[in-house]
Amino acid sequence: MTESVPETNYRQASQVRETRSVLLDHMTIKPPRPIPLDGIRDQADRAVAMMGEIRTAMLAPTARKSPPVFNLSQLAAMVGIEKGSLSHRITRGDLPAGRLNDAGSRREFSLAEARTWIREYRKEWLRPAGGEAVTIAIGNFKGGVSKTTTAVTLAQGLTLLGHKVLVIDTDPQGSLTTLFGILPDTEVEEDDTILPLTMGSETSIRYAIRPTYWDGIDLVAAAPMLFGAEFALPARQTQEPGFEFWRVLDLGIDDVRGDYDVIVIDTPPALSYTTINAFMASNGIIMPLPPNALDFASASQFWSLFADLTSELLTKRGLTKEFDFIHVLLARVDSSDAASNIVRQWIGQTYAEKLLPVEIPKTAVAATTSAEFGTVYDIARYDGSAKTFKRARDAYDTFVSHIERSVWGVWRRQVAEQTGVGVPTGAGVR
Repeated sequence: MTESVPETNYRQASQVRETRSVLLDHMTIKPPRPIPLDGIRDQADRAVAMMGEIRTAMLAPTARKSPPVFNLSQLAAMVGIEKGSLSHRITRGDLPAGRLNDAGSRREFSLAEARTWIREYRKEWLRPAGGEAVTIAIGNFKGGVSKTTTAVTLAQGLTLLGHKVLVIDTDPQGSLTTLFGILPDTEVEEDDTILPLTMGSETSIRYAIRPTYWDGIDLVAAAPMLFGAEFALPARQTQEPGFEFWRVLDLGIDDVRGDYDVIVIDTPPALSYTTINAFMASNGIIMPLPPNALDFASASQFWSLFADLTSELLTKRGLTKEFDFIHVLLARVDSSDAASNIVRQWIGQTYAEKLLPVEIPKTAVAATTSAEFGTVYDIARYDGSAKTFKRARDAYDTFVSHIERSVWGVWRRQVAEQTGVGVPTGAGVR
């Protein structure tokens, strides 16, 4: 039934009155109170205090992370032998025997003890004579792509294969440093970072190296003051004749290349001066890339900008740089997302042989470990779905295995260049 004109006019008038009432109410709203810089500092202090409380709750009672322990079955699997063979080898007394747990129900091995076993049984996969540390930069133009998680899990996974790893955090946000149980804002000094190196007061990175809770991994930490490197490097470029800002980190790690098997560098989510340094210091680059359109587009921009920069810095100066490998890793993959399947095809077509044949799934395991400042390798026993945990752990194990093969390829080249003879055929081949 059609409304009468008077009724329609009445409703319109009511709406006008309501609108005016709302406008009058808005007129009584007070303007926002200005927030001075001191207010931002107060907010920062509260955030740091909260992080301290969270870490105390999440981590060990001493507010420090502790590594996992392994039972006989887990150690046998890592070593690659039967559980019975491992028990028999213990009787020889030449390798750590572990210890019984408090209940006396099972034998457990510390991470350091497990790594001793692993190094014994994987001798042919350890760094050959004549080889030196292979440096790997983990980079992406964008945050939130699992860059830091990839760096830490790679380092942890390589140590579980017997290797010794140095991890360098070049991101002022210090996310990687945090994953090692260290608060960048309160527990990292300038001399714990690469800042003195970039400023020229140090020439070797050795001064900043510290041990971590994880046997086999040493760390060069990061903190917000590392932003100073983005000013120090270009300033030195203009003030010091012959200075090459992109070689600072490369030269800085020369002194320690013989001490490690692999050096992993976590970079800021930008093509910054420190990111360029990390790339120029590296034998290889790994880019974690989630299969979504925005990340794909960002990665395309990243490579374009990097190509332009290297042209300006190197090619036009008659210099060059070669990488032993560049790998793209599909990360945070949700197999149930139809749209991501399309982007995966784009990534495969674009990066071809650079795309690793492994995908890191987006799982509840990753979310849980991240919330607890950890990774899948920090978990000795998962309380959730065993199938979900195995899927995540297997993916990272496969990823680490592929990278170890790339590392061995670099060692073969290094040995051949030094001796004129390649590594024996049996070494490094499963």
